[in-house]
Amino acid sequence: MAGFLIMSGLINGIFSALDGVLFYVFFEASLIPLFIIIGVWGGPNRVYAAIKFFLYTLAGSLLMLVALLYLFMESGGSFSILDWHQLKLGMDAQTLIFWAFLASFAVKVPMFPVHTWLPDAHVEAPTGGSIVLAAIGLKLGAYGFLRFSLPIAPDASQAFAPMMITLSLIAVIYIGFVALVQTDMKKLVAYSSISHMGFVTLGFFIFNPLGVEGALVQMISHGFVSGAMFACIGVLYDRMHSRQIADYGGVVNVMPKFAALFMLFSMANSGLPATSGFVGEFMVALGAVQYNFWIGFAAATTLIVGAAYTLWMYKRVVFGAITNHHVSELTDINNREFVFLAILAVCVLVMGIYPYPITEVMHASVNDLLKHVFVSKL
Repeated sequence: MAGFLIMSGLINGIFSALDGVLFYVFFEASLIPLFIIIGVWGGPNRVYAAIKFFLYTLAGSLLMLVALLYLFMESGGSFSILDWHQLKLGMDAQTLIFWAFLASFAVKVPMFPVHTWLPDAHVEAPTGGSIVLAAIGLKLGAYGFLRFSLPIAPDASQAFAPMMITLSLIAVIYIGFVALVQTDMKKLVAYSSISHMGFVTLGFFIFNPLGVEGALVQMISHGFVSGAMFACIGVLYDRMHSRQIADYGGVVNVMPKFAALFMLFSMANSGLPATSGFVGEFMVALGAVQYNFWIGFAAATTLIVGAAYTLWMYKRVVFGAITNHHVSELTDINNREFVFLAILAVCVLVMGIYPYPITEVMHASVNDLLKHVFVSKL
């Protein structure tokens, strides 16, 4: 609990820091409580997963520190992030800064091909660790692109946009197929997280308001949906101490309330209309079609793969006859679990049915950001 409380404070610091050094300190320090949570309270391979998570994220961030020091020199001794947004840097400097930030933020998102730490971390983390890592931890990298890469290196961001779009599409398509063959529920949802976060980076680098706002909506939605999916898997794991899909079947017969809520979250994970999962991915797909029809088409068709792996997992775990006598002894969710999942269910439905209050708040910021990116060309 102390680890989670400390991590909560550090994550608030990351999102609210307007000083480059403060941001870096919070960004790095947030690794420590999660490293301890995975390494002490995780599964059998927890030490391997915790060290792999720590090394991947730390190694990328060291290049970011060099970029922050360079920006400090260029801005005449200021660590204010808003001052850095006003710098007029040459293309060579922007390119180096873009790559330095990319090394840090791409690992955190995580983008293909630096995504391999995430499934290990999720599988070994305790349920609470998985929820916080998926719902909030992955958003730190996406936030970094918005706060640093796009405003500080706008020309380089546009120059490398084709590469970023390609990597995002690989994450969305290829990792979706990887999720399809998983036998462990947590690993399947971990790979689906990488696939869904591919929509976020895709939306950022197509540089139109619909794409960027869709990516922001997808970030918020993914926090609710993936957190809820990991919570549901945690509910089953607490009772059966197994995450293997093959060990389940017929859960709906003994846990009807749980099965109903799990179905809602599975549908949201598949991008069903009227759930939050649909809104962000649909906006990004529309924005991508405006940018290039085939990119939009490729992104949209992968929703079929998303539905395939999520619903196939749900069908094998929840429906059918009870084949394992341990399943017949399961008890339905208690009041505490019901309240927790019901709150997430309300968030998923409200955001899916009426996303206007969230998207309305974004217009001014997104338009300012895009204006800043394109004015740099003039």
